[in-house]
Amino acid sequence: MKSLAPWRHYCESLYSIKELGFFLDLSDSGISESEIENMHPIFEKARKSMIELEQGAISNPDEKRQVGHYWLRNAETAPTPNLRKQIEETITQIKSFSGNILSGHIASPAGKSYTDMLLIGIGGSALGPQFVAEAMDNNTGLRPHFLDNTDPDGFDRTLSILLPNLERTLVIVISKSGGTAETRNGMLETQKIFKQNHLIFANQAVAITGENSQLYNQAQQEAWLSIFPMWDWVGGRTSVMSAVGLLPMALMGIEIQAFLSGAKIMDEHTRNVQLAHNPAGLLASAWFIIGEGKGKKDMVILPYKDRLLLFSRYLQQLIMESLGKSLDLDDNLVEQGIAVYGNKGSTDQHAYVQQLRDGLDNFFVTFIEVLKDRTGDSMTVDGQNTSGDYLFGFLKGTQKALQEKDRRSLSITIESLAPQSIGALIALYERAVGYYASFININAYHQPGVEAGKKAAGDVLRLKNQIIELLSDSPQSLSMEEIVDRLDLPGQEKLVYQILRHATANASFKIEGSFYDPISLRIGLHQ
Repeated sequence: MKSLAPWRHYCESLYSIKELGFFLDLSDSGISESEIENMHPIFEKARKSMIELEQGAISNPDEKRQVGHYWLRNAETAPTPNLRKQIEETITQIKSFSGNILSGHIASPAGKSYTDMLLIGIGGSALGPQFVAEAMDNNTGLRPHFLDNTDPDGFDRTLSILLPNLERTLVIVISKSGGTAETRNGMLETQKIFKQNHLIFANQAVAITGENSQLYNQAQQEAWLSIFPMWDWVGGRTSVMSAVGLLPMALMGIEIQAFLSGAKIMDEHTRNVQLAHNPAGLLASAWFIIGEGKGKKDMVILPYKDRLLLFSRYLQQLIMESLGKSLDLDDNLVEQGIAVYGNKGSTDQHAYVQQLRDGLDNFFVTFIEVLKDRTGDSMTVDGQNTSGDYLFGFLKGTQKALQEKDRRSLSITIESLAPQSIGALIALYERAVGYYASFININAYHQPGVEAGKKAAGDVLRLKNQIIELLSDSPQSLSMEEIVDRLDLPGQEKLVYQILRHATANASFKIEGSFYDPISLRIGLHQ
């Protein structure tokens, strides 16, 4: 009689939540039962830290603030009545405002109902809404558009699409401080287009921002349509269940209560004291064991669903911004993190899966399967199988190909792309990131590297303005060396050259020589 050991191993490695239509499968992870057993002490420590976080402990000492994104899907867990009230009132405000927009009770200044929504934000303030907009495509609400960078060409492309319906476009500007450069630039460029088309921007604008921020004060002074809160205890990469994500979702006609419910149910399971019955604990333990606690293996996300294309990007920010830290909580140099990348199946079977199977074994795959192929019935494409059957076959084929080469993988399965399922997925990964951070003793809730990049960008812009001022005051063209000498910037010729190469492509300068021969190059301003 054939052994049932593989089948029993699969059953013992499969965790499921019936009310969410959710499965987590570790049977191809290469993780032994003893390795999971060894995780119990650090899991218990992480679980207790998570309890303290949810109870309101100061979990981001850099900014001396709490971390409360878990409260957003269940206000009853918030540590004070005031916080509970803020969360509940904001959800009520979102439902009321979005309902009035979709019903036409709040119409555009032209007296017409809104048809489109332009969201202006950066990082988590845009990526979360973008992900859920694509994952939960809905045709009953406003059509979403995004400005999520400070790329002038990107501005032009998106705004040109909106131009025919600009008078029926609701604009949402998202910035906690109101001073984020990319968001400010997108807002200013949008305001310019409104003015050119004889429209008043404020009459079609909504702000999501911190109280008394620069953006908050502007929205109040100019009498924007509405202002929704961004609290300092919600980080950008975990803000999708605040007004940042809920307002755009509601305006798109997506059921936000089901989305929050899915996250709430997943939270209940990921608080389980037993590691074997805690999906986020199991997921974080798998990352830790496979990467030897050092992030030695990259995380490849392979969703077999077009509408989950942005999930890898969403997780890229959530995981890499949270876990990519140089110092641990004791100020030891640890240089931790997990690299995340991915696209979608079966597209990737015609791309980098070749390397995953036959190349460097420096990764583990997370397959994400959606059982429901589509709404409605499917035709057969070969007399027996549907397109969805083929997609499933390609998923299983890739799994088998990796198994044959002893490449590790995990699998997550959900029944359908419903709001509840997406909320549950987000909650699962948020908790797994929190547990893993505790495993490796780092702070998952700050981002000093991001702040360093912003500061450096500001330094570059200040230098660019100094160079332009120097050239405007100079009667003759200057070489890179002369510019560096006059500005007392020893060793900065490379940066000066790169600044001027970009500036010259977008403005009028006198050029002697060529940027292709930087040694002989001299630059001046046209007089």
